[in-house]
Parts: sequence; C-alpha cells; structure tokens
Amino acid sequence: MPAVLSRLAAIFVAACLLFTAQVVTTPQRAAAADPGYLMTHFIGEGSTGQQMYFSYSADGLNWTDLNGGGMTLRSTVGTRGVRDPALVRSPDGSKYWIIATDLCIGCGQSWGDSTSNGSRNLVVWESRDLVTWSQPWLLNVAGAIPDGRNAWAPEAIWDPATNDYVMYWATNATLNGVLKHRIYYARTSDFHSITTPQLYIDRPGTQGIIDTQIVEVPSGVGNYRYVRASGDGQITLEGSNSILGTWTNIGNLSGIGLTGSQVEGPMWMKFRDRNEWTLYLDQYAAGKGYMPVAATNPSAIGTYHLPTSGTYSMGGTKKRHGSILNLTAAEDARIQARWANVPAKRLQSFNFQDRYVRHSNFDVRIDQNVTNDDARFRPRPGLAGSGTVSFESVNFPGYYLRSDGSDFQLVHNDGTTQFAEDATFRQVAGLADSTWSSFQSYNHPDRYIRHYAFQLKLETITTATGRSDATFRLTS
Repeated sequence: MPAVLSRLAAIFVAACLLFTAQVVTTPQRAAAADPGYLMTHFIGEGSTGQQMYFSYSADGLNWTDLNGGGMTLRSTVGTRGVRDPALVRSPDGSKYWIIATDLCIGCGQSWGDSTSNGSRNLVVWESRDLVTWSQPWLLNVAGAIPDGRNAWAPEAIWDPATNDYVMYWATNATLNGVLKHRIYYARTSDFHSITTPQLYIDRPGTQGIIDTQIVEVPSGVGNYRYVRASGDGQITLEGSNSILGTWTNIGNLSGIGLTGSQVEGPMWMKFRDRNEWTLYLDQYAAGKGYMPVAATNPSAIGTYHLPTSGTYSMGGTKKRHGSILNLTAAEDARIQARWANVPAKRLQSFNFQDRYVRHSNFDVRIDQNVTNDDARFRPRPGLAGSGTVSFESVNFPGYYLRSDGSDFQLVHNDGTTQFAEDATFRQVAGLADSTWSSFQSYNHPDRYIRHYAFQLKLETITTATGRSDATFRLTS
C-alpha cells in the first residue's frame, strides 16, 4: 500500500499511521542444493501495475524479472486489481496458493474509498505446480468484523499444532471507540472457507498497524521460533514460540535509520545455504521499491545491517510488497520454463495487412491498426506436442487462443488435455505465400486458423481466398 501515511493522515485520521500489511508464509526451507528463489509481487499503480508479477533469483540478492517483466496473473474478479500477494506452499508441496489484496487504486477507486469502504474480500489463486493456476476467486474475510471497512495485505502460515493455516490481514474497523487498522486472523485449510475472524494484533491508542510478516526460525538460532516484522510507525520486530501465543517486543530498525516514514511492506527471506536472513523493505517514500536488510539472527536487533552498495540488484521492474518462496530443484525448473522471456508478437493478416488478430471481450477477430496488448501474444512452446506453438495473451496471462468447433475465443488454460490440444498449432509455410506462415490445428490437422468476415475461425481450406485468409505473419 504505497504512501498510505502521507495520503490518509491528511484525509482521515491524523493520529493513525497507515502502512501496508504484508504477511509472510512460513518459509518451507529448501535443501542447500536447491537452486533459487521466487518472488511474487506487484509493481506499481494502474490496472496493469496492480497485478501479479514473478521474479527469480539464484542467490536471493540479484533478481531477474520473469515473463519479460510482464504480468503473470491478472485478477478478473472484485476490483480487478491486486496488491500485496502472499505465496503459500502446502506442507507436502502438493498445492500452492496466492492470496492478495483486492484493490486497484486509480481504477475507479481512491485511497479514501478503499480505506473507508473498500473490498472486504481477498483474491485467491490455486495451483498444483506453480505453472498452471486456477481462475481467481474472492474470499470474504472482513465481512464478519463489526464495522470492518476493508481487507488488506493478507498472509498465511501453517500451524502444525492444528494442521491448518493461520491467515491474517489488516482491517480498518472501530473497536472501543477507535477507528484504525488492526491485524485480524482466521483459520483455514483450503482458502475457500474460514473460521470467524478474531483480533490478532492491536497497538495502543490510535496507533494503527498494517504490514505484518512472520518468519519461522530454525531451532538453535535466537530465542524464538517465530519472528514478525510489522509496520506500525516503525518497523517493529517481535518474537514468540507460538503463532497465536504471547509476542515479545524485540525492538525496531530506527537504529539503522529505517522507520515507517521511509519503508513499509516487510518481506522475509531465509538464505538456503546459511543461517542468514534478509528482510526486504519497500522504500515507498522514495518510490524505489524493495531493498534488502541483512541479519544473522532475526531476533537480535544488533545483527541487522544495511546493504553495501552494489551487492544487490532488483531487476527491471519495481518490486513492491510481496513474498518469497525458496524453490526446490523441480519447482525451479518448472518456473523458469513456464515464465521464460518469450517476446510478444502480433499476428498480421496477409490479405488485410492493416489488420491484426486481437481479442475483444474474449472473442477473437482481426481489426485495423491494433497496437495495444489486446493484439499481442507470446508464442509459447505448444501445450501439446513437440515442434508446435500456442498463443498466450500478454494482458491476460494464462489465457490462450483456443478453437471451439470452428470458432475461436481467448480462454483460460484449465490444465486439461483437451484444452492443450485445442490451443496448439503447427506453424507451417504460408498457404498463400511461403514467406509468411499458416497455423495448422494440432488435433484437427485438416483445419487451419483463418479469418472469415473478420472473425477468427478454424476451417478446412479449399479455395484461393481461404488460403489468403489462413496466412499470417508474426511481427513485433
């Protein structure tokens, strides 16, 4: 939640310092031989900046944008924007979830609106492989909180004592006559249903708290099993041996020059090969995104230190309020293959060269002089068969050009074999001009992509007109 302090203090409650509430999953520790780290985050404002982005690091300090810096998931529910994601892995590694704030500032919603009457829902995605993700759904977490006005910056941590997740987030609500953000929690096992929300963290008086993230610390390091970092006017650190037990104040980062007026969105990362942690902090006041603060013991304030210049790099996009997952070797390979940087292309018609394939309300046609992302697709390795191609939308990642009978639509990949075959094509020499291309259906090899009355179709080609209609050029 960028610059919440400066915006809301003037508008609403001068005494209530509002920060972003981020929460971190329990880091499922990878073995020392496992290769890298995955960060999920948002990058800024607007309808495209407030979506899901992935970044990768081999060492936890130098980051590369995946998918060419393009979004990797887009919300189609609620406000149609998402911020502050938490990436959660199940204990057995069979499922993953992303839970995020349902918020799109500047997309018909202001900070004032979102604070006083915002979405009470979180946005949730589910995956079995970090590659194919479900459609997003809304999870109402704040509707049962008296006077609950929003739900921001969720996180979930596995509780081995009860074999479920403690999910927590910030809600602006009136309690004991004071309106401010507090952290609430509920239990869940599937992120579809939750227990009745309960108050989790409340600061004294009018002091609000939004950003909170927990890291689990291995035995033998420090005095606590869990350490949490929170944005509450400072970046405050607390320790506990129980997720829902008593927490002890450890101190804050003001001693190294970092307060809540400068940074927010704390995000923990444990290095896989040594007992050292990085607490990433979003430099929202300077508009710079994340920077790492290193520590050899999360529960000892004296071990935190600022990075030396040149020891880290954050990649091309601004990294804002997310979470980091230590990858296994298999996860690493899948992530890098799926989200490889494949340059976006347009499909230009051969016989109407001012027209390009584009989607509009998920229908597919050719239109004149379309230069926006509706007409840009990433030619991915085919979802079915070797030496084939599938066309993934740039502005709706996970959606592909798919045939349905003779019709074409832009459809979300449901992971089925049928979908993969319907969305896969062989690129062959153009039927009307061999220097161009035609695209033969994988599961109906007697049919080709063509346009007819400017609508995209899948049909057999028997005439010269049909050959021209079925010929295209991939162009930037």
